[in-house]
Amino acid sequence: MMGMNKITFQHVCKAYGENTVVKNLNFTIDEGERLILLGPSGCGKTTILRMVAGFESITSGALLMGGQKVNQLEPGARNVAMVFQNYALYPHMTVWENITFGLSIQKVDKAEIKTRADQALSILNLSGYEQRKPHELSGGQKQRVALARAWVKQAPYFLLDEPLSNLDAQLRLQARTELVKIHRLYRPTMIYVTHDQVEAMTVGHRIAIMNQGSLQQLDSPGDIYQHPANTFVASFIGSPPMNLLPGQFREGALWFGDQRLCPPAGWKTLLARHPGLYLGIRPEQCYLSDAPLLPGQVEFKEHLGAQLCIHLRLTHNNQRVLCLLPADQPLPEGIKGISFSWRRISCFADETGLNIGYPDQINQTAPAKPA
Repeated sequence: MMGMNKITFQHVCKAYGENTVVKNLNFTIDEGERLILLGPSGCGKTTILRMVAGFESITSGALLMGGQKVNQLEPGARNVAMVFQNYALYPHMTVWENITFGLSIQKVDKAEIKTRADQALSILNLSGYEQRKPHELSGGQKQRVALARAWVKQAPYFLLDEPLSNLDAQLRLQARTELVKIHRLYRPTMIYVTHDQVEAMTVGHRIAIMNQGSLQQLDSPGDIYQHPANTFVASFIGSPPMNLLPGQFREGALWFGDQRLCPPAGWKTLLARHPGLYLGIRPEQCYLSDAPLLPGQVEFKEHLGAQLCIHLRLTHNNQRVLCLLPADQPLPEGIKGISFSWRRISCFADETGLNIGYPDQINQTAPAKPA
């Protein structure tokens, strides 16, 4: 029955004594969805995953899996497959035995075990390694064995706790591709914990961004990048992160110190409701100009391979601003600051840090897309 393997958090909290590490979590992960839990270290994302797996108790609220409340359900009864950061392979077992051990314990038919294991070995480029022990494998090979062991279980829920963090950059790229390939084969409901935003943006259908135990925003990668719900998301997502410039709206204009900007009519309507604000501009969405909206001076240039990161110091408040350009694009002459398109910016209330919305949303009920 479609839709049965959802995971729903209803006011879920987790506390250790007086320290609450997960606060009032409310959202649903759809059946077959790849949901990424993203955030800095200590934000609560691994704790959330462990509550779903049954390794951590829930202090308050309800966790539903397949429509059933599972707060008290033992881990073995939840029918989840999990990949750990440290792989957790049995050192005395071969690759084949590590992959098939769980199925053997469940008394799955031997022919079915062989079919699943052979398919996993093929997909994950492990054919020929069946009789090796973990100490004979590289880090990338161990990771693929751990993925294969979880995949052959073909559980309706697939939980991954920073599974690629021990791999180098090239192996991570390959492993991300394999993860998506594995998921598409039988489409489990997947929760993937990471602090790497590149993994989050490339693997996830949706991303749940956490900070200090609270959900900050839950949305598609594109919407989170283009329409961050608050200043934390704006500064956390993107490398380099969004430029946030403090300003004031008064007398129908946006002021940065003594620098005056005249926004379009739609922005004026929104800004009038939030006179103190931060103007958010992605580094790749601002450009150098000899007739700038915001004057400043170039301090230095940073080569990032395909891109060039220009560091400027604004005249009005001495704030640093970053501007990203294609590395092969010649710099304009007579640079006097930066300009931007009003269609590509975000604004945040200075008191709350929340996104104030966009002109095309003025007649809609929801100003932005917070959690």
